[in-house]
Amino acid sequence: MMKKSSFGLVSLLIFTLLFTSCKEKKSELALKQNPDTPSIQYAQGFSIEKNADYTVIRVVSAWPGASEEFSYALVPREKLASITLPSDAYDAIVPTPVDRMIVTSTTHIPAIESLGALNTLVGFPSSDLISSTEARKRIDEGSIRELGTNENINTEIALEINPEVVVGFGINGTNKAYETLKLSGIPIVYNGDWTEQTPLGKAEWIKFFAPFYQKEAVADSIFKTIESSYKEAKVLAQQALDKPTVLTGGLYKDVWYVAGGNSWMSQFLKDANANYLWKDTEDTGSIGLSLEEVLTQGQKADFWFNPSLHTAYEQLENANPHYIQFGAYINRKVFSNAVRKGETGGILFYELAPQRPDLVLKDLISILHPDLMEGYETHFFSPLQ
Repeated sequence: MMKKSSFGLVSLLIFTLLFTSCKEKKSELALKQNPDTPSIQYAQGFSIEKNADYTVIRVVSAWPGASEEFSYALVPREKLASITLPSDAYDAIVPTPVDRMIVTSTTHIPAIESLGALNTLVGFPSSDLISSTEARKRIDEGSIRELGTNENINTEIALEINPEVVVGFGINGTNKAYETLKLSGIPIVYNGDWTEQTPLGKAEWIKFFAPFYQKEAVADSIFKTIESSYKEAKVLAQQALDKPTVLTGGLYKDVWYVAGGNSWMSQFLKDANANYLWKDTEDTGSIGLSLEEVLTQGQKADFWFNPSLHTAYEQLENANPHYIQFGAYINRKVFSNAVRKGETGGILFYELAPQRPDLVLKDLISILHPDLMEGYETHFFSPLQ
């Protein structure tokens, strides 16, 4: 019995020492954390850990419902030779600052441009979708190469332009082109900005791009300005005396898609002090409804936003004669985010709005409560023609 008791005490002592040692190691690691590590307040899809030698970006929401977490080590070029990182510890290791980058979503463009790093962008799939004036100049002069489509990137051109990293966009983890590029030694880094459900959460993804350029302080300053502008607009909206009712979306074939109650658009309307008719639903994306359901609930809505991609009342009537039954149609209170486009047809809203939610909110307030923002010119939303 004494032997068993002694063994138990020794085991307990060893366990205690090991546990204490682990705690001490974690404490040491915490002490090594760089105080300049960016603070992520709103975005749920990524985190940043920064120490004295390199930065680790973890992406936990590369696409909706993603069960896989990705981690990327960003190492300053001058430290590459002196730091040994196990290749299987990270999904990619990227030298910084990056000089040559491929991105795959128009939502990536404004962040890079805001950071003053548009000159590093060397390739993009479906480049006609890009609205940025400066980016279009670089496309026209051949500095940004056309890569086909995101699902079928022209890997020959991608390898020819030799990027240091490809920032990928995906709806799942399957992309043969990405796998080909990865096998050729090009790091693939997933960006999930589009999975965020809040306006400021999407905008905060500028901090995702910043470490690739060693511009964390710049990104933090830019985001704080956007955050402050958004909050000021939200406070202004609360001064409105009325709360107009709002309908969203339109028919695709026989299904009308409205924004869910926990969606990005719903949050904008809430912050703009509007009564969104589907605000109490739990959906984070779109909700598919029948025309009859939408007529029952939304026929008398004061405003109607984003009727599919229609930009004129005549288009609405030609698309479906039932559209003319809605009060917002009759009273000419229908507004679209698809009117303003780049020179090759890219819709400005889809590119810039995620990065500038403050401008989106101000647009909505100026439309819903015009007395609060007299003389304001909208950036994204326009009345149907």
